[in-house]
Amino acid sequence: MIDLHCHLLPGVDDGPGTLAESLELCRIAVADGTTRAVVTPHIHPGRWENTRATVGRACADLQRELDGQGIPLQLGFAGEVRVTDAIPAQVDRGDIPFYGEVDGYRIMLLEFPHGHIVPGSEKLARWLLDRGVRPLIAHPERNRQVMRDPSELQPYLDLGCWLQVTAGSVTGQFGERCEAVARGLLARDAVQVLASDGHNDGARPPVLRKAYECVAMSFGESRAQRLFIDTPALLTAAQWA
Repeated sequence: MIDLHCHLLPGVDDGPGTLAESLELCRIAVADGTTRAVVTPHIHPGRWENTRATVGRACADLQRELDGQGIPLQLGFAGEVRVTDAIPAQVDRGDIPFYGEVDGYRIMLLEFPHGHIVPGSEKLARWLLDRGVRPLIAHPERNRQVMRDPSELQPYLDLGCWLQVTAGSVTGQFGERCEAVARGLLARDAVQVLASDGHNDGARPPVLRKAYECVAMSFGESRAQRLFIDTPALLTAAQWA
């Protein structure tokens, strides 16, 4: 499996604080069946000052450690970009690490705050799409505004945004309402990717297997293959070319 959204880099955001913790998360991912992981540290000016350059260096450093210790996990990198009014300048400066390019669009992981959808987010999504950047919206099923009314996502789907649902949402890790929204989106075939959003070895481990099995049971093996393997491979093909 390919984990397209996880926080494995040490000391760059609210993921692992040390290299030892980072390596343990990578071991957990490998033991669960993940062969490739795209690290996606938070990019949030004023809180997490990560850029394409700094994330790329940190990813290369961690890959060297993995190789040296014989941990068979291939890393790529992108970023989880919080919706702010800084995004246009970040894009123009080349500070955003994208997954790759599909059908002429660079793919960017875009994060709403957990409590609401920021006013103006639809306008921002349109601005990005007009410039050849397709937002992949991170864990929308965990956004409280969306949990209250899943139709809040429809304008973004109509524009052409994609959705990334958290694996643990499908298995009930984040509660019944979150699970219901996640499964409702899956029932509509409105989800492009499932990923762990792993942060730690406790409540938020970087694991996918249980969710893969749940999706395969409810929606078929081919859907699970597409969400956990085929589409993540397509989005990141250039990273492992």
